[in-house]
Amino acid sequence: MPTFPLRLYTSVSLPMATSTLNSTPPPAIQANQHIYDDYFEEEFTRTVDENLLQLLDRVWFRSELVGFDDYPQRNNPERPLIFASNHSGMAFPWDAMVALAHLFRHLPEQRDLPRPLSAPLLSKTALMNPFLVKNFWKKCGCVDATTLNFETMMYYNDHNLMLYPEGVPGIGKGFNRKYELQRLATSMLRLSLQHGTDIVPFYTINAEYLNPYAYSWDLVNNFTKKIGIPFLPLTLLLILVILQPWAFYLALPAKLIFVMGTRIRPSELTDKKHDELTRDEYLALSDQVRHKMQMELDAAVLAHGQKPYRWGELWQRIKENRRFFPFFLPFAWPAMFTEFERLYVKEGRRNFRMKLDAPGSFFRMLWRNPITIAYFIPVLGWIPLAIKGYRGNKLGQKS
Repeated sequence: MPTFPLRLYTSVSLPMATSTLNSTPPPAIQANQHIYDDYFEEEFTRTVDENLLQLLDRVWFRSELVGFDDYPQRNNPERPLIFASNHSGMAFPWDAMVALAHLFRHLPEQRDLPRPLSAPLLSKTALMNPFLVKNFWKKCGCVDATTLNFETMMYYNDHNLMLYPEGVPGIGKGFNRKYELQRLATSMLRLSLQHGTDIVPFYTINAEYLNPYAYSWDLVNNFTKKIGIPFLPLTLLLILVILQPWAFYLALPAKLIFVMGTRIRPSELTDKKHDELTRDEYLALSDQVRHKMQMELDAAVLAHGQKPYRWGELWQRIKENRRFFPFFLPFAWPAMFTEFERLYVKEGRRNFRMKLDAPGSFFRMLWRNPITIAYFIPVLGWIPLAIKGYRGNKLGQKS
């Protein structure tokens, strides 16, 4: 993986304070602590990374971490840090997947790895999991971002937390508002104050170009949410999605750069305790934090976002990894992900490595997993994919 080329921001090193907070969760939180282990499989995460994501990152996304060499440590040892990043608008969340996979490889202590809170719609149907791999997000550690789950995860000490505080409006904001932070969730500030733990922002650069020139229309999005899709990007690529269903998960080869921001301590922004602040005061705090983050995001875009694709570097990586052709190209990802699910889930294999450089491996994957052929059938291919994607769906159920 790439080393850290430079540091744009320095996270403040703070002494570890002895917490005076109550470490015993309330009864409702205790009853909900099963979410820690309901789906999460660290072995699944590691095996996905070794077999799939390392190749995609090495060739297609070419991610870099900037400023992570001085990795933030907890100011309150009893509570996880809250990592927060901007959303990339109108794209499938490859950026979050790449960021977490890169950190998973880099961090010597898995306790430091942020575990994400994700939009519940990502887990409602298999369709919103990469290439219909059932429970992909949750097996990799995601927890539905509900109020109760967020409060429960504040008592989880095995990992830090990561969230995208813009929520669904952040991913549906459209290319015309790229890199414009939407209103941040006040729950992030409330729980930071309540538990005496800091917020650590980092900025995702170039992910806006995974699906560029895509725009959002609320009328369309209100309909797609009812069928488990948070938003529908209105773009010329939508025609390709209809004709070639694999393009639903398409990402263009934007070079993803993750820039560490300046640690935020909300307790320094107010003299009041978390339960003394009014809704309007929380909104004012949220705007203050958003303004600070927006300034750093703008600086990061100026430093790293002027050439989002780096075509020369991409071509060089393709040449260096040509023996893995075609698996680093998006049209081959359905076969690769589906074959992984067959080996790991259906056959129960562990500690395996897929032979992506073996001659004819792409066609063997298609033969073993006939459903993948549907990804290449214009229009009609969506029928079997939709049947599988919505089988046993949880649409209409409360999270």
